[in-house]
Amino acid sequence: MTTVSVTGDNGYDVQVASGASLRVGEYLGGAAQALLIHQPVMAGRAAEIRELLAGTVNVLLAEIPDGEDAKRVEVAAFCWGILGQSDFTRSDAVVGLGGGAATDLAGFVAATWLRGVRFITIPTTVLGAVDASVGGKTGINTAEGKNLVGSFHAPHAVLVDTDILAELPETEARAGFAEIAKAGFIADPVILDLIEKDITEALDPTTEVGLEVLRRAIQVKATVVSQDFTEQGVREILNYGHTLGHAIEHAERYRWRHGAAISIGMVFAAELSRMTRGLSDAAVDRHRHILGELLGLPVSYPGGRWESLLATMRRDKKARGAALRFVLLDDLARPTVTAVADESLLFAAYSEIAG
Repeated sequence: MTTVSVTGDNGYDVQVASGASLRVGEYLGGAAQALLIHQPVMAGRAAEIRELLAGTVNVLLAEIPDGEDAKRVEVAAFCWGILGQSDFTRSDAVVGLGGGAATDLAGFVAATWLRGVRFITIPTTVLGAVDASVGGKTGINTAEGKNLVGSFHAPHAVLVDTDILAELPETEARAGFAEIAKAGFIADPVILDLIEKDITEALDPTTEVGLEVLRRAIQVKATVVSQDFTEQGVREILNYGHTLGHAIEHAERYRWRHGAAISIGMVFAAELSRMTRGLSDAAVDRHRHILGELLGLPVSYPGGRWESLLATMRRDKKARGAALRFVLLDDLARPTVTAVADESLLFAAYSEIAG
């Protein structure tokens, strides 16, 4: 069992272990009922958890769509309906079982029902384990963009079951590693060293290297959110690559994996960092090597899409007036939030990734 702690007023533990999902009953805090929100692929695991808790907690199941289709107000309303019809009280709990979209949606439901009930996340993807489920950001998408409606609502616990992660298709695991690489770029370059040393071991959560990579990436997230729960300062660095990445997801109607879009966004941010912050050529090249060559993720995007991407980025939560704000790098592990008003600079950086 590996434990990473988020500290502060909204503190909780992230447990990383084989079979961690089956320990959910320890964190329900005497709840009489729990709504277990899950994606279709996790139906079997959801039924197993309900059977495990039978006689102790009345577990209701809510199956939601896969991917970003889950993060719609109609799906949230479906879950609210179950809560209302079941007389859920503030002593009851919501459990999110699935990838990042599922835990984002489940957290939003928990945050908004009776202005906040207990919430436990069981992430079933690498992305969910190291990023989406840790930190208390919950939300849904609108037609105008991603995560524009949401709330900060800290989970009571995060249970990362390595047995589930080990069953992921390799393409899914590699996409999730975009967020692990991000943690290396912005805070802990040892993560990058481990990926470069043995990508096969790093991708396997049952190995010592794989567990260490997971732990380090979760620790980066935990350290940052412990200092800044509501993203008033340092937490913004976790958005490295996300400004353009979210715009690409929107342009692709959320049919792309999050990690694929964020991979392109990080290479764009690295190029912009080279132009505005003096990031070294070697550091920029390392982005392409790790993301493109080792992880097999995209590092370019069609040049003709720039104007529509720019329009979407202007609706980004970090934008301030006419200036777009980006997380950039002065060097590896030296992130900074920078306002860029000169569109020619943005276009020049985008030209470096246009393919």
